[in-house]
Amino acid sequence: MAAAAAATAAAAASIRERQTVALKRMLNFNVPHIKNSTGEPVWKVLIYDRFGQDIISPLLSVKELRDMGITLHLLLHSDRDPIPDVPAVYFVMPTEENIDRMCQDLRNQLYESYYLNFISAISRSKLEDIANAALAASAVTQVAKVFDQYLNFITLEDDMFVLCNQNKELVSYRAINRPDITDTEMETVMDTIVDSLFCFFVTLGAVPIIRCSRGTAAEMVAVKLDKKLRENLRDARNSLFTGDTLGAGQFSFQRPLLVLVDRNIDLATPLHHTWTYQALVHDVLDFHLNRVNLEESSGVENSPAGARPKRKNKKSYDLTPVDKFWQKHKGSPFPEVAESVQQELESYRAQEDEVKRLKSIMGLEGEDEGAISMLSDNTAKLTSAVSSLPELLEKKRLIDLHTNVATAVLEHIKARKLDVYFEYEEKIMSKTTLDKSLLDIISDPDAGTPEDKMRLFLIYYISTQQAPSEGFYQDGLSSGQLWQHYH
Repeated sequence: MAAAAAATAAAAASIRERQTVALKRMLNFNVPHIKNSTGEPVWKVLIYDRFGQDIISPLLSVKELRDMGITLHLLLHSDRDPIPDVPAVYFVMPTEENIDRMCQDLRNQLYESYYLNFISAISRSKLEDIANAALAASAVTQVAKVFDQYLNFITLEDDMFVLCNQNKELVSYRAINRPDITDTEMETVMDTIVDSLFCFFVTLGAVPIIRCSRGTAAEMVAVKLDKKLRENLRDARNSLFTGDTLGAGQFSFQRPLLVLVDRNIDLATPLHHTWTYQALVHDVLDFHLNRVNLEESSGVENSPAGARPKRKNKKSYDLTPVDKFWQKHKGSPFPEVAESVQQELESYRAQEDEVKRLKSIMGLEGEDEGAISMLSDNTAKLTSAVSSLPELLEKKRLIDLHTNVATAVLEHIKARKLDVYFEYEEKIMSKTTLDKSLLDIISDPDAGTPEDKMRLFLIYYISTQQAPSEGFYQDGLSSGQLWQHYH
């Protein structure tokens, strides 16, 4: 992104908790969701577009959706069969294509009732299109509720969010800094960023104090966001910051601080090869929206000559706040993570061996848990061990998960010599004396990919604020060759 936003929460609840609560309220027909309610949930269908899917998936698991009464969750533009006796909750962006498809659903009488929730505010003209379609289909009474949810951002952690995942290249650093960008295109980019930031603060329930660097895209975003916030606050009857649903954000004396900084202030950091667990996973693996996708080889076997090679198995793992190991070690240097995985594995094996030893001592090898619990003598320790089995199994699952992820990261480190890049770039960025020349690394065929070499070259160029000497181009690659090699 061209502008990075940092905001401190105005209330104790994190933005992750607030957005999760807002989503659960929406799935409960926009009525506050009560925890531990004994009644059966109303069974319903969830219809979302790609934007809605990206917002929901890092926050709510399939099990949590089922607990909320969601029997099916389907993409809006997929082929869907009619389910006439079930209500449908829609969660989509108010785009022309989405509105047209929703009107088509009304005409086809796909569901019993329709709860229409828009990620961003819908315009009056598009709302009239839905109303006209409902009238034409005699489905006015079936459209139960229409809500603007103001949830147009993606929360990945308690204190971190991103503006979007779909079409993110449209609001990227490159998009804003293209030399041929038109004023209209720039306005569109700014409006997209501002809409997401506005939704963030509506969900947070607080009006921010805005600070920005002057004369940059950050200032354009700040001015537009300030205007949008003021316009909303002027309309006291419809202000999004005074309602009971969002808490008392406006009445808090602790307003959050929003700092908007242009990316040009620090171009080296996003190019830097890092050494912490989370950053490495993000850099070298297929990691999006808290989910990492790995390709695992299906065993090393000698295939007959000319035989088709075996397909690699693809596996996905969720790295979420529920994962205690991830929460504890995501910011740790990678060697410490490898040690911690080994320690966790040894701890698990010790617990597993203890359960086996107790069963063996009591002559219960192979007996079921029912027989164990019925024993009256010396069963306290064994019963305790058996009751902790679910926790033990979950621990084993996390160990296997992080063993696979860490192994995949380690393969990239070894193949590309990422430790060498990290150390060298650290010295460049901290202005420390270099122990080898830039050319030695860039010309080494075994050190990294062309992209790794280009990143190193750019960090050197940005940090030293000078081009390498003539000798660099004479002895090694020219800048044009390096660029061609990179592509």
